[in-house]
Amino acid sequence: MEYRFVGKTGLRVSSVSIGGWLTFGKSVGDEDAHDILRAALDAGVNFIDVADIYARGESERVVGAFIRDLRRSEIVLSSKVFWPMSEGPNDRGLSRKHIFESVEASLRRLGTDYLDIYYCHRFDPNTPVEETVCAMEDLIRQGKILYWGTSMWEANQIEEATQIARRRNAYAPVVEQPRYNLLHREIEDEVMPTCEELGAGLTVWSPLAQGLLTGKYNDGVPDGSRAAESDWLKADLTDENIKKVRQLATIASEADLSAAQLALAWCLSRPQIASVITGATRTSQVHDNVAAAGATLDADLVARLDALFAPV
Repeated sequence: MEYRFVGKTGLRVSSVSIGGWLTFGKSVGDEDAHDILRAALDAGVNFIDVADIYARGESERVVGAFIRDLRRSEIVLSSKVFWPMSEGPNDRGLSRKHIFESVEASLRRLGTDYLDIYYCHRFDPNTPVEETVCAMEDLIRQGKILYWGTSMWEANQIEEATQIARRRNAYAPVVEQPRYNLLHREIEDEVMPTCEELGAGLTVWSPLAQGLLTGKYNDGVPDGSRAAESDWLKADLTDENIKKVRQLATIASEADLSAAQLALAWCLSRPQIASVITGATRTSQVHDNVAAAGATLDADLVARLDALFAPV
């Protein structure tokens, strides 16, 4: 396993990590989830990513039960705050009230005293950025979180939060968690260079485009698959994209890699990326994904993929 620094911090995370977005507490039972997590840790993964909204807290609960017998220092654990967790008017967003109450709930479900990284899951246009920055600063001072970051924020929003933090001599966000994969490269225009300039790292979600880049949908959509439920994935299931994914599989075979490994290795060829957050419904997927950490792509191969999946 390769370990990378998160931006300009001293925190190191496995370049391939495990997340619980659509799996833990939802599509995968507790026992299978624990097998997946154990396989990941045995392969060198040290970064586990969840959020309070994932399966309405169940993802955190499942991970909490798993880490109960681990040394806390062995893992880097992250969660997130923003989305409504009830019908209450204050149980949402990035207000000081919601952040403080949400972190306590996440810590209870996870059975831990602190989070290594706490992400603002989306930008909140209804809360002053300064209020959010100050709340995160206080949580760090209290020892309930060690670092904070953003997820799916725009470049100017990340820059604003950083400037406010620096003016107040407070802790700035050190990491952004965007969607990034061969099919979705929007962050290359502004978010990626802004984060690099500010010294913030990137931990990216959906590096396999919810499984599309593995080739599992090349011959249609299987009954009961994720594509039948996900609007994001349905939007990506175009004839043009399937054609590109078939070419990806051919290129991967030439490089003696699976399509998934090549797609992950391509993401990791970007030095700004600290980790690709992968999901799994079985341990074999974990074994396949973590192999990407050791894959080295030459410049010609990266250029081939860049051209094949060039943004329209």
